[in-house]
Amino acid sequence: MEAGRSRVGDSSARRLVVAKVLVLSLLLTLGGRLWSLQVLSAGDFAQAADDNRIRELVIPAARGGILDSTGHPLVRNRTALVVSVSNQALAKQPDAGEAVLRRLSAVIAMPQAELRRRITACGKGVPRPCWNGSPLGPVPVLEDAPPRVALRIAEHQEDFPGVSADFQAVREYPGGSLAAHTLGYLAPISTAALSQHSHAGYQPTDLVGVAGLEKQYQARLRGVDGRQRVSVDRAGRVTGTVSQSAPVTGGDLVTHLDRRVQVLAEHALADGLAFARRDRDALGRSYRGTSGAVIVLDARTGGVLAVASHPSYDPTVWTGGMSTTDYARLTSTAAGVPLLSRATQGEFAPGSTFKIVTAAAAVRGGYPRGGIYQCPASYSLGGARFDNFEGIAYGPMDLRAALIKSCDTVFYQFGHEMWLRDGGLRPARGQAKELLARTAQAYGFGQPTGVDLPAEADGRIPDRASKRALWDLRKADYCAGAKNPSFEAARRQADQEFCVDGFNYRAGDAVNFAIGQGDVLVTPLQLATAYAALANGGTVYRPQIGKAVIGADGRTTWRATPEVVRRLPIDASTLDYIRSALAGVTRPGGTAHAAFADWPHDRIPVAGKTGTAEVGLTKTGRQDTSWFAAFAPAHDPQFVVVSMLEEAGAGGASSARVVRRVLEGMYGLVGLPAIFPAGRVPTALPRGRPR
Repeated sequence: MEAGRSRVGDSSARRLVVAKVLVLSLLLTLGGRLWSLQVLSAGDFAQAADDNRIRELVIPAARGGILDSTGHPLVRNRTALVVSVSNQALAKQPDAGEAVLRRLSAVIAMPQAELRRRITACGKGVPRPCWNGSPLGPVPVLEDAPPRVALRIAEHQEDFPGVSADFQAVREYPGGSLAAHTLGYLAPISTAALSQHSHAGYQPTDLVGVAGLEKQYQARLRGVDGRQRVSVDRAGRVTGTVSQSAPVTGGDLVTHLDRRVQVLAEHALADGLAFARRDRDALGRSYRGTSGAVIVLDARTGGVLAVASHPSYDPTVWTGGMSTTDYARLTSTAAGVPLLSRATQGEFAPGSTFKIVTAAAAVRGGYPRGGIYQCPASYSLGGARFDNFEGIAYGPMDLRAALIKSCDTVFYQFGHEMWLRDGGLRPARGQAKELLARTAQAYGFGQPTGVDLPAEADGRIPDRASKRALWDLRKADYCAGAKNPSFEAARRQADQEFCVDGFNYRAGDAVNFAIGQGDVLVTPLQLATAYAALANGGTVYRPQIGKAVIGADGRTTWRATPEVVRRLPIDASTLDYIRSALAGVTRPGGTAHAAFADWPHDRIPVAGKTGTAEVGLTKTGRQDTSWFAAFAPAHDPQFVVVSMLEEAGAGGASSARVVRRVLEGMYGLVGLPAIFPAGRVPTALPRGRPR
């Protein structure tokens, strides 16, 4: 019995020791955790508690305006009452917000289905209007809401959870559609852009430039948002301001554009197209006069004084969301795709305006300026015949007369013979100098001009390398077309030839190139830049629209300076010779004489070149593109004006009239004061910040 009790006592003692150890371990663990929470992590929890009662509010900065060179506002801000809807708030409703949208639809007189479309995120297969901004921010559905709408929403907020009506700054365009393609527009920042520019402090509610100058100068126009840190109680009520930084208004962008010249260019363009539609082509059809562009440059600096493109649009259509109808119209081929800037994004065959390139290349290749060249009615090349414009034969002439009369056959000869010198179809290694292509590229063709606008087209200058690259891309299509039974025999034959040796740079390519047709494509801005280089003595400037930025304090924070891209590889005497020849184009015997018949040549001589890009007359096909490029005064050039009218006929008949009207207005020859009284572009910046 004694031994049994001893064993039981020992067992109890051991269990008591184990229990004491467990209790001690638990106490030590709990104490360590309390020490960690109260000592080691005290600062973190204090910060978390502080963050829980501090809220940061963003104070949006006012966006800078866009001004013309005199300080006249082209784009400015105004305050509007905007109704917005939060998708996140609607998603919390039992019916995904349908009842809210139904009530809002009745208040703002907008169909519920359209409301739903406006707040639906854009994506593949989602028709416009849709929301292209961040899903985190409120979606504006109505701008310029009447006060009664705001009162209704504010007084019955329980009926409109997630709906707000606030005064916001919105963009205003005093000129309506004036310079719309150049100015651009704003749109909600996308989720991708918000992530990409997270370091720049953008908010989901921000509007950003997505086209034109609004996009190009986004960083300078947007300003810096302010920040306000406020303390709140447990109910979320603001109890005080902890700190605050004021927003910094964005800078005003002063441009080289002159509103008066821009208005003049747009009116002249519209009238020129209307004038062309009163004439008929060789088949008796009225010219369609569908679209066009006008560029006005300062030849001495590259400053862009006006950029007109027709058809145009009112950029306010983007404000507050765009309807399906509006978007369809802006992108409609039948309406002429108003969203497309013909001036910088349209690519066209330049016709005879390109002959300044061929003339310079010919002289570089050894053809004498004073040489005599034959101008027959047509130029034969193998079994093909290349006709002079309207089949006219002028007989022997020098290079000056060839430019004044715009004799195609003289330039066909230059193109063909330079092609032969380069080795024709089989040039030896290093033999092909391709002076025509290299001279064109020196003028700036076949590449973007570098103008301060996004999405500029680069045009096309054909040469042997580009012909081969294009064939590599299209060979499979040509070979398939050669076997396609649904194609006409002539097309199958052409596709068969291209399938076999479409990489060859042929004599026909060269002669078409020499008169600015075939595969040659340019933008109106490229042509204006090239003529500015010819006019100023050989300096290719980068065309510039932005001139300076004026900060909120009235100080200039940035100013552009003329930027030289390159010098033309053409000697000064040749440039003088070509300029002198172009001065004869607007005088008796020149192709633009009719448009400038009563022009005061003694006071303001004008040099220029007509161009008619022929497309081949068919009853259903497109009609000729009309061009005229000019600079004035011819002896001391300051201004370059280029006009391009699609489906408008000969350059001397319609585009030359457009250029004349622009120059008349600039020089004050039509009963109005001259825009530039001294005939020079002022360099001073406007004073103050007009609003």
